[in-house]
Amino acid sequence: MFLTNLPKFFGGFNKMTHICVICPTFASKQKPMETRQKVIDAAIRLFNNDNAATLEQVATAAGVSRRTLHRYFTSRENLLSGCYAQMLDTWQSAVISSYDNASTPLVQLEQLLYTAIDCGTKFTFLMKLQPADIKEDKNTPATKEQYEQIRDSLFKSIALLQKQGVIHDQLPRAWIRALFITMVSTTVTAASSGDIAGNQIKKLAWYSFSRSIGIH
Repeated sequence: MFLTNLPKFFGGFNKMTHICVICPTFASKQKPMETRQKVIDAAIRLFNNDNAATLEQVATAAGVSRRTLHRYFTSRENLLSGCYAQMLDTWQSAVISSYDNASTPLVQLEQLLYTAIDCGTKFTFLMKLQPADIKEDKNTPATKEQYEQIRDSLFKSIALLQKQGVIHDQLPRAWIRALFITMVSTTVTAASSGDIAGNQIKKLAWYSFSRSIGIH
């Protein structure tokens, strides 16, 4: 689910789908929002280790009662939607941050890969879900404007790098996207297995991906 909804930086793809979970209205907003976030954080930790974890287990891990959990999420599907929305927000914010800290198009592309790996690792369980497992909401928030600008800028940078011969100009953007997604999936799987040292895995991913699209 996470991988099939990676941002479409390479042209010819629809925008990401966003999830918005409607929560009850409370007189005091601060504490309910903190409690809701605690539930989501606990669910992410549990589902990453056990995708079949129950709502009771999530409530216990969050330090709240089952009744309190149900104030925010009336079903497992609602909770998964909340986790998915958290992933999308985390992803967009991370992309904006990494882009702002990168100096050249190549560095931006490299940082994008690292950001996708980090996000995939944090939300591993979402990678195993199918679109039908997530209940979408019609009140979907708009994509952040800065995020859209970054996506468009990176798209232009990739096209320019192809014209300059840095990236193979014979590779369609759809193929570059497929290689990118495959590399993220492979890296997250390797990180979960523990077979490769954590301090090496991102560099190995970039080396493999960059060489696959002609960067040397």
